[in-house]
Amino acid sequence: MSVPLYFSVSVCTGDITQKGYEKKRGKLLAPYIPQIQGVDPSLQIDNRIQASSQAVLPGSKHNKSRAANTRDERFRSDLHTEAVQAALAKYKERKMPMPSKRRSVLVQSSVEACTPPDTSSASEDEGSLRRQGRLATSTPYQGHGHLAVEHWFNRVIQGSSTSSSASSTSSHPGGRSVTTTNTTAHAPKVGLAFDLLTPDAPLITDNHSAPPDVTGLSERSSLHAERPQVASVRGVSRGYIHHTSVMETADGVPVNSRVSSKIQQLLNTLKRPKRPPLREFFVDDFEELLDVQQIDPNQPKPEGQHTSPLEGEPLGVVNNWPPSLPAALQRWGATQPKSPCLTALDNAGKPVYTLTYGKLWTRSQKLAYTLLNKLSTRNEPLLMPGDRVALVFPNNDPVMFMVAFYGCLLAELVPVPIEVPLTRKDAGSQQIGFLLGSCGVTLALTTDACQKGLPKAQTGEVATFKGWPRLLWFVTDGKHVVKPPKDWHPPIREASNDIAYIEYKTSKEGSTMGITVSHSAMLAHCHALTQACGYTEAETITNVLDFKREAGLWHGVLTSVMNRMHVISIPYSLMKVNPLSWIQKVHTYKARVAVVKSRDMHWSLLAQRDQRDVSLSSLRMLIVADGANPWSISSCDAFLNVFQARGLRPEVICPCASSSEAMTVAIRRPPELGVPPPGKAVLSMGGLSHSVIRVDTEEKLSVLTVQDVGQVMPGALVCVVRVEGTPYLCQTDEVGEICVNSGSTGVAYYGLPGMTKNIFETIPVTSSGIPVSDRPFTRTSLLGFVGPDSLVFVVGKMDGLMVVSGRRHNADDVVATALAVEPMKFVYRGRIAVFSLSVLHDERIVVVAEQRPDASEEDSFQWMSRVLQAIDSIHQVGVYCLALVPANTLPKAPLGGIHISETKQRFLEGALHPCNVLMCPHTCVTNLPKPRQKQPEVGPASMIVGNLVAGKRIAQACGRDVAQLEDNDQFLYIQDVLQWRAQATPDHPLFLVLNAKGTVASTASCLQLHKRAERVATALMGRLNTGDHVALVYPPGIDLIATFYGCLYAGCVPVTVRPPHPQNLATTLPTVKMIVEVSKSVCILTTQAIMKLLKSKEAAAAVDTKSWPMVLDTDDLPRKKSPQMYKPPTPEMLAYLDFSVSTTGILAGVKMSHAATSALCRSIKLQCELYPSRQIAICLDPYCGLGFALWCLCSVYSGHQSILVPPLELESNASLWLAAVSQYKVRVTFCSYSVMEMCTKGLGSQTEALRVSLCLQVLSATSLCICVLIALRNVNLSCVRTCMVVAEERPRIALTQSFSKIFKDLGLSSRAVSTTFGCRVNVAICLQGTAGPDPTTVYVDMRALRHDRVRLVERGSPHSLPLMESGKILPGVKVIIANTETKGPLGDSHLGEVWVSSPHNATGYYTVYGEEALHADHFNTKLSFGDTQTVWARTGYLGFLRRTDLTDASGERHDALYVVGSLDETLELRGMRYHPIDIETSVIRSHKSIAECAVFTWTNLLVVVVELEGSEQEALDLVALVTNVVLEEHYLIVGVVVVVDPGVIPINSRGEKQRMHLRDGFLADQLDPIYVAYNM
Repeated sequence: MSVPLYFSVSVCTGDITQKGYEKKRGKLLAPYIPQIQGVDPSLQIDNRIQASSQAVLPGSKHNKSRAANTRDERFRSDLHTEAVQAALAKYKERKMPMPSKRRSVLVQSSVEACTPPDTSSASEDEGSLRRQGRLATSTPYQGHGHLAVEHWFNRVIQGSSTSSSASSTSSHPGGRSVTTTNTTAHAPKVGLAFDLLTPDAPLITDNHSAPPDVTGLSERSSLHAERPQVASVRGVSRGYIHHTSVMETADGVPVNSRVSSKIQQLLNTLKRPKRPPLREFFVDDFEELLDVQQIDPNQPKPEGQHTSPLEGEPLGVVNNWPPSLPAALQRWGATQPKSPCLTALDNAGKPVYTLTYGKLWTRSQKLAYTLLNKLSTRNEPLLMPGDRVALVFPNNDPVMFMVAFYGCLLAELVPVPIEVPLTRKDAGSQQIGFLLGSCGVTLALTTDACQKGLPKAQTGEVATFKGWPRLLWFVTDGKHVVKPPKDWHPPIREASNDIAYIEYKTSKEGSTMGITVSHSAMLAHCHALTQACGYTEAETITNVLDFKREAGLWHGVLTSVMNRMHVISIPYSLMKVNPLSWIQKVHTYKARVAVVKSRDMHWSLLAQRDQRDVSLSSLRMLIVADGANPWSISSCDAFLNVFQARGLRPEVICPCASSSEAMTVAIRRPPELGVPPPGKAVLSMGGLSHSVIRVDTEEKLSVLTVQDVGQVMPGALVCVVRVEGTPYLCQTDEVGEICVNSGSTGVAYYGLPGMTKNIFETIPVTSSGIPVSDRPFTRTSLLGFVGPDSLVFVVGKMDGLMVVSGRRHNADDVVATALAVEPMKFVYRGRIAVFSLSVLHDERIVVVAEQRPDASEEDSFQWMSRVLQAIDSIHQVGVYCLALVPANTLPKAPLGGIHISETKQRFLEGALHPCNVLMCPHTCVTNLPKPRQKQPEVGPASMIVGNLVAGKRIAQACGRDVAQLEDNDQFLYIQDVLQWRAQATPDHPLFLVLNAKGTVASTASCLQLHKRAERVATALMGRLNTGDHVALVYPPGIDLIATFYGCLYAGCVPVTVRPPHPQNLATTLPTVKMIVEVSKSVCILTTQAIMKLLKSKEAAAAVDTKSWPMVLDTDDLPRKKSPQMYKPPTPEMLAYLDFSVSTTGILAGVKMSHAATSALCRSIKLQCELYPSRQIAICLDPYCGLGFALWCLCSVYSGHQSILVPPLELESNASLWLAAVSQYKVRVTFCSYSVMEMCTKGLGSQTEALRVSLCLQVLSATSLCICVLIALRNVNLSCVRTCMVVAEERPRIALTQSFSKIFKDLGLSSRAVSTTFGCRVNVAICLQGTAGPDPTTVYVDMRALRHDRVRLVERGSPHSLPLMESGKILPGVKVIIANTETKGPLGDSHLGEVWVSSPHNATGYYTVYGEEALHADHFNTKLSFGDTQTVWARTGYLGFLRRTDLTDASGERHDALYVVGSLDETLELRGMRYHPIDIETSVIRSHKSIAECAVFTWTNLLVVVVELEGSEQEALDLVALVTNVVLEEHYLIVGVVVVVDPGVIPINSRGEKQRMHLRDGFLADQLDPIYVAYNM
């Protein structure tokens, strides 16, 4: 380390230019810097130098700053930047999956890109600048184009070594050659990872007992570090994986796609837990309590003495001091009328107007007289003394503001200064409105120019802003005010405790409070400031701050008048154009005092080289109003460095600390007052996070350098108290909140007595609980301590405090770390917002920054990854979310800063529209519940005994007994029933099909159907053999039914197949082909149109059309004499095959025997009381399951008439089904969820209009609307007794309830809607039917459900999930709930698999592969204990039975079956069982633009796919909201969020999501997503 020291000495001996300095230093250091392959050595050295230069050249006159690559000086200290660079160098190259984004999302919204200087519309305490001659850090290779993205980390390693760790970086093996080019061609879009989990990565365990060694200097590793086990992922090479490489997943499945390689990278980054193992959990049987954060025994604790209150010097007695501020104005107005009071400047910096004390006095008097006497309503004066008045003046018009302010004081009105509302949606404007409303403001004063610029309503009056009270606007320009009569004088009283003015303040949450300041406090504050700053009469002061509030108001409007000072007011708009303006005015007017913020100091550094001839020697005091920001020290140092040569004396820099509530708390006194020298402290950030002060000399990485803010104000008593709980006094080495007791603080929050008591009436107590004073103290919201020489130090503010896992972090410190990661033109440095959100019972840190328009995706992503690493290393805290938004889109505070609370609000509402997002929940969420350990299973016998002991019955139930019920049992075969009906009731109508217009498309009576079936049988008998399988490919209609019976007549086995969609052959035709092949069909029966389609050119593109079996069209079959009908030898013979795609995407065909078919029809007939005189309406697909049975079988068996409504027709006429129900007065109707959804969405908005029966003329909005209205106008649904939704899933209670609610207006009974339940092994297990009790709904605890337990809770209780009964169990059906693993019976209200035994169970799967074991398990299984004789079929659905208090038809208590979800679909995560629908429901609720959602897992990662219904720029808003809601409600971390277009999530004909199809599509990269976010 001796080299750099020797070098800095050699440099300082002579004068040297920056360039020469770099060159010389490079030469000297060259031998000590390891060579990097492939990089020009001079480049290397130059970059290293820039990153580690520490030589200080205080007096160099050639020291120039390049504005092109500037830095935010406020948030800078040498140590900090070095610390960040060293921390980053510690991380080796790690691939992190980069989010993928659709092209259209890459296009930035057009914004004004840059406003000078450098900082887009610079933030209130912001700027960007390199520290002069100190540490010229710039990120390596900045001028050499952007590198291929996979090399980014080498660049960090090789270019960011600092002098403190120059030796460490050379030890990283395998430095890859880096080519620097001037092109911006990028490598393929490959992710980057700071995968902290690669086996050979340097191990950083975050054990708080020993801070991580991030310097790379120490050889020994920390003693406390426990090395976590590394999980291996099979078959993944750690090298760079190209898009096309075939990889294996953790399950060893080879996958070939870009998506899967990214997910693999993500898995690699998550393989090893980053945080230390969690030690202690509290896990109750049901309650999943979150991990309780353990207090680290080694964390630092305060050890010092207890402090005592610190007293400021007494307020001196001043001769002839005015009794009040108006009295002072009166005195100077009368005795020194020509004396200048205020000079206003225009945007060019020229003086526009100088207000003298005489003018201020007379103009204020005029205004006061006018307000009191010339404004009236109904002959009553509008204003009375004590009324509040809003002051709305722009920042470039201090003169009018001052006149208005003093005019109000003279009239004894209370001024409430606020910002000018520019638009109706200004950030925080609504909150200002609430403040005005609560203050009872009815009048607003403004200028003529400002009034003209305000948004206007159509009447020409000023528009009423959102949330604002109705205001009268009064223009205070000369022509509107009246000269008072000679005998009128304003009342000049002594300062009292009445309110003088109200200053607004915005809280951390964004609410706006009004702080009331009394006349006496205002006077005392002026007195204290005059004494502390040594103000004298007629001094000149330059004010750069906002004159409406805080220090700008106190120094530039109030104290200045008290002392007859001359204020030069510099408007913000001038500072943006010319950052040097305030320095020029100090020089021009020989100002003695300047009031600035650290932002203004280094803005001036940007342009200082353009000005040689300014001198700051006249300044005796440079008040830094935000000196309480710990990062202001670097601005002060940098400013002094440069301007010392221009006459600035070091001792005139006077930082001060203040807050709106306590006003000025402390200020560094000017040198002439004989005060101790200023102090600096280098504090350990680790200590500060535990509120402990540790002066840090060794550990250079995470330190905070702070300067003092001087001594306590005269006449004040100050103490430091604990932040939370009882306000105990702190110990000397403890950080707490500073509290002040003095006569010069605010008095209260206007109209908020509760908050006033907390803040303005705190009574600090000693450790023994004794109050330190009988007078109340005001909390300042400043966090700090009292150091040596009674100097006050501030390390942060309550507003920026973020408590994460019990440790305190300051938002400003996190901003500083982010900025120390050299942004290389990726983001606007001054425009970074840091805040915390509460997610899952802890605070989570969010960083939002504005991205430059020219930054590429890869660059921004790289910067984001490095920021995460830096914050992690330096603060030992994980960032939950890092978002980049387009330039100039963050909400601005009045003077250009970022409106933090509004930014947070937009983030939570999903209205921030970021262009890049990186979520890192895996690293920072450490309080998840303990993963559930599977307990050794209780044996089935013990289960039964346990249930008996607990008094619980075994969970089994059955429908009515069929044996005792009379029925036409002579028919074992459905085709015999049709023949019998054709003879007995030939003309009885069986079927009636409707088209989209609602007219009858076709009908069939018993005889007509029989004849058509005969014709089909005749055609088949000559061609096919008995037992052959025949595919029926028909649209919904009579043809399908007739050919089905034709096949039965001919002894063939029919297989109904949905026809391909002509517009979508590519996806629908392969399914047809697959069913035909799997079912071994030897013939296809279809219509002529479909036959052409199957053999068309378009079809040939999708499938091999030559391999179709024989295709017959049945449109024009000849009428031949039919041969003898086929009679099956036994009822156990196969009747038909039922093929369906399950929700898991598996095509499963089941075999239905003749006996099962008849039994099914009989059960449905009995349950629904179906007789020939009945009519039912069916709006279902007729191809499988219960839909097929109702459409093709039940009418023939029971003789009732079925009104058939093909669901496809609803797309062109949403009201078709309901109109049919109403027209035919149907009592029983069936539909699917997709039909119900179509009606709810398509007709929901019209029902209200119908109920009111508005005339059609009024509603001539659109012809479609009218069609729907005409169709629904006469709809009456009061005839419906039961409307059943046919489904194979958990009842969708939200949909059924909204359907009932919407159509209640059309007479639909709220009790009518119910659901059915069937599955592959038995297509109809439950069906509400027409008799029996109404369906019941219970609420269960979702958390217990994850543990396979059912716990009933009250409606509305947290984590409650409503479950609706799935209909009544059908006659002849027995149901039992069995344990999925032991196959033992379970007790009442226990979650298990639903097993079913019934005569209409299917007899088995029909597959090509003949998986006999699967068949036996699903269709013929027995209990392992109890009733071991009954043969059951396993449904594959989880559910529970519960005995209710209702009685069924037989007088027994009713057993309700609740279906929870498909076993195949459940997600096993963290040892618990999740149902996708629960997670999806939460996600859909999280943002209004999420239309649909589906979740699945891939190698233990939870993937959430959301359909975005809105503009694509909302896509990235969803990532954080989705992650939050799943974490908060389900305790799961989302691995990948995929945002897609509406309609991408595949849905089957029953309206069920095909999650596995979606998963396959995602992994094969076929979804064309808008955005894919990989959560780290």
